[in-house]
Amino acid sequence: MNIEIKNVNKFYGYQKVLDDVSFEVIPGEILGFLGPNGAGKTTTMKIITGYIGMDSGDVVIDGKSVKTGETKSSIGYLPENNPLYLDMPVVDYLRFSAKLQGVEKGKIENKVREMIKLTGLNKEKHKLIGELSKGFRQRVGLAQALIHDPEILILDEPTTGLDPNQIIEIRELIKELGKEKTVILSTHILPEVEATCDRILIINKGKIVANGTSKDLRQQAEGNSLLKIKLEVPENETVLEKIKELPSVEDVSVVNNETGRFDVKSFKGLRSNREIFDLCAKNNWPIVEMIPIETKLEDVFRDLTMN
Repeated sequence: MNIEIKNVNKFYGYQKVLDDVSFEVIPGEILGFLGPNGAGKTTTMKIITGYIGMDSGDVVIDGKSVKTGETKSSIGYLPENNPLYLDMPVVDYLRFSAKLQGVEKGKIENKVREMIKLTGLNKEKHKLIGELSKGFRQRVGLAQALIHDPEILILDEPTTGLDPNQIIEIRELIKELGKEKTVILSTHILPEVEATCDRILIINKGKIVANGTSKDLRQQAEGNSLLKIKLEVPENETVLEKIKELPSVEDVSVVNNETGRFDVKSFKGLRSNREIFDLCAKNNWPIVEMIPIETKLEDVFRDLTMN
């Protein structure tokens, strides 16, 4: 299902938490939704699900406004705090969730078994939810979000409390689900976003400040490209001076003079790789290594959200 968020504004009292937010999510896409605490991520997700209203704008899902209430059955939602009935056994809770979501009576038991297998809850299925670890409670929350086979999944911090092995399992599950469903995924674990999501939105102070793939965002954020270089050259060679004379080079700094290691900073928009390679070849300076330092998603995130 296609999701269109159109000029959505939201106030809590006098505080504007969403400021004319607009974006679109297409079917079969996993969208990573990033932002610092208080940026408006959870509020946006709650508005998409119909859990809370908006002050202006609209959210349209498959041609229908969320204001009609007709879109709720198409959405599976895992909230950030994952509210659960701790005194219920896992199996009973999933049966209860299936009934609430309108699963046909004759299909409930099959759906419960399917969700238990899908989320790895078989050994825990007869335990009270209150007896489970935080990681397994998260799996129960994911199972209830999926039990009615929704076409849209809204997942707010789905890997919270999971160990590294469980994170990988849930990541693969989300990627598999993303082949058939529209998924919006919020998380603070940036490597997870790069490993899981097709596209990334970054929100800050209620406004969308970035939209694109992780590669696109890194390229947009790149300023001066950096190279780490190690050469094997005689001590009397004036290497640094000659490299500094190259048209693309802004600065050269020595990391370790004894080992021939130094960093090269290029002018914004330029790269020095080729010029340095040609210079070394011309002077017979053996290159041991020349490593470009890539802009990380963490750097992009900080640049866009620290102001």
